[in-house]
Amino acid sequence: MPVVRYEKEEGDKRHIQDPASQRLTWNKPPVNVLVIRKIRDESLVEPFKELCSFLVEEKQMMVYVERRVADDATLSKDETFGSIRNQLCTFREGYDDISDCIDLIICLGGDGTLLYASSLFQGSVPPVMAFHLGSLGFLTPFKFESYKTEVAKVFEGNAAITLRSRLKVKVVKDMLHRAGQQQQEHNGLLPHGHTNNEAGKVTLQLQVLNEVVVDRGPSSYLSNVDLYLDGRLITSVQGDGVIVSTPTGSTAYAAAAGASMIHPNVPAIMVTPICPHSLSFRPIVVPAGVELMITLSPDARNTAWVSFDGRKRQEIQHGDCIKITTSCYPVPSICCHDLVYDWFESLAQCLHWNVRKRQARLADVSDSSDTEN
Repeated sequence: MPVVRYEKEEGDKRHIQDPASQRLTWNKPPVNVLVIRKIRDESLVEPFKELCSFLVEEKQMMVYVERRVADDATLSKDETFGSIRNQLCTFREGYDDISDCIDLIICLGGDGTLLYASSLFQGSVPPVMAFHLGSLGFLTPFKFESYKTEVAKVFEGNAAITLRSRLKVKVVKDMLHRAGQQQQEHNGLLPHGHTNNEAGKVTLQLQVLNEVVVDRGPSSYLSNVDLYLDGRLITSVQGDGVIVSTPTGSTAYAAAAGASMIHPNVPAIMVTPICPHSLSFRPIVVPAGVELMITLSPDARNTAWVSFDGRKRQEIQHGDCIKITTSCYPVPSICCHDLVYDWFESLAQCLHWNVRKRQARLADVSDSSDTEN
């Protein structure tokens, strides 16, 4: 099993833990490796075969893959890969629970493979090593050309780790309607700022790595939802919707909606409106430990829709609510260099952060009017 170790400098009396001191070590050598491959991409077939052959033949690992990946027609027809394919352990999402038997996850593809890996583990998550073989690759720092060397280093331990926080999300149906039976105003609506945590039925509970998005769906009306923080009404969001994201998700949809980009080691939750019908509604950052709740406003003209890391999209009706807080199960993401360098490298290479043509220096400083006496 992996553990995260914290290095401490001699004589260090600081109370704030330096995130750069997070290192991956193994209590015992890893045995079971989950390999996640981006599907519907034929260019990843050869890297997938290379990696699986290396893990099975050279490292004597037990390799787990999705059944639909193992049953790929291209792999089935490859006789040279047949012996390796027969040794792969397969599983089906939603049917087989592999959460207690995986020591390491290796992703081949883009950022979506890391999001998918996170969704497979609704509790503790094994360390994730992500190779950049997709389109963007903000969360995939490793280059596949040197995969043997990089994987061997991880097996040896002492790798830098970024603990990417996740959101624990609950969808509760009929919560406000049931709570309103006990406490109502004269017009039959639940008073703002008062909720009953015991009411309603939890219909979905998820761990989310990037963001929860609440939007107006197919309706032409403005989305109108109320945002609560620790049971108190903070504001109503009138616009196309609202994004609640982790620091990891701050460089995804939230960045496109105008939010600041936050390093994944910062303990925070971001709230970003989508096209708000207000000139003063700016994105905000709240402490990681708070509980946010989103409901339809009583006077909303239409329902809302919610999605979780782009998946499991569903409709939210009057009386339903979405509860969001920081999960106690982060995703340990293995760094290629270190957690500071990797993040700024991704900002520069993937998002072209602060790219600008350099200002030319003056040929003769004495010609500047600023230097005249």
